[in-house]
Amino acid sequence: MLTNKLEGKQLLLIAPLFFGYYKEIISEANKIGITVDYICDAPSNSNISKALGRINKNLIKVHTVWYFQNKVLPLLNNQYDYVFLIACMNLAFSPDMIGEIRESIPHAKFILYQWDAEKNFPSPNKIHKYHKYFDKIYTFDRFDSRKRSIYKHLPLFYTTTYEAIADVDPCGNETEYDCAYIGTAHPQKYKDINAMSLALSSIMPKQYIYHYMPSKLKYLYHKVTAEEYKSAKLSDFKYEKFPAEQMARLYQKSDCILDAPQAGQTGLTMRTLECLGAKKKLITTNSDVKNYDFYREENIYIFDGSIDETNPFFTEPYRDLEADIYKKYSLRNWLGELLEA
Repeated sequence: MLTNKLEGKQLLLIAPLFFGYYKEIISEANKIGITVDYICDAPSNSNISKALGRINKNLIKVHTVWYFQNKVLPLLNNQYDYVFLIACMNLAFSPDMIGEIRESIPHAKFILYQWDAEKNFPSPNKIHKYHKYFDKIYTFDRFDSRKRSIYKHLPLFYTTTYEAIADVDPCGNETEYDCAYIGTAHPQKYKDINAMSLALSSIMPKQYIYHYMPSKLKYLYHKVTAEEYKSAKLSDFKYEKFPAEQMARLYQKSDCILDAPQAGQTGLTMRTLECLGAKKKLITTNSDVKNYDFYREENIYIFDGSIDETNPFFTEPYRDLEADIYKKYSLRNWLGELLEA
């Protein structure tokens, strides 16, 4: 839990823009008196820049250097107590840049949270090259933590927005959708969600499926390179991001949320934790969820290509978790683990 000893502390947060979760982290930190400065982990949030960066960070190196020198270095005059880097495959700063931040703020505690599997970080800056600059290193991937002792496993979190859904709209109230899904249409994820949707069509006919595609160019790329897109049509996708402020509303209107990690991901998705917070049922292709203390077969169904309508997931109501397990995955507890451990 976060305690009063953090009041008055200063934190430098380096994190992706991804769905605005950095704003939730800042808000939660501010509630207990932590002052936060924020730096985006990449020089641009454009689809082209992100795509180039995932292929090879050298392709955006010039832009990254300019961004670091003009936007990041001026902040380093502040004497932060913590520097917190949330790293995913979009991370553009080189290890040397992180080293420069460390040298500029030598007394700060440096914390790294890996929000991607180790194998997913692209060349040339593999994530292990950053480790020497950090005092504590966490990963959302349970398998990475088992392979390397340097990592402490820490799943993601749910925010008070989803906690509020559980309070005002407990399972059992009349809803608009039997099941819902919103997500970026990565090839494997697109295939899995469509298979899930089809298999559920007779018992969950009221569905809301939103396959987000960053651009029509991206669609054409997948159409040419991905087997999963062989039968896909341009009209199968949405080209506008689903408004973040409406996401919680969709959860509230849905009995069940669908989930499928992208290929190669074993760490729990944010969607999994949001369902936990909102006390909503979840159908997922991630079988590793069975290894977590919040797994209950009444609440979570592992989709392996078929649906068993006799499973307790379909025959029993949502089963409330013990209070200590439920609270364990809140954003406030997540921050407490990172900043106070």
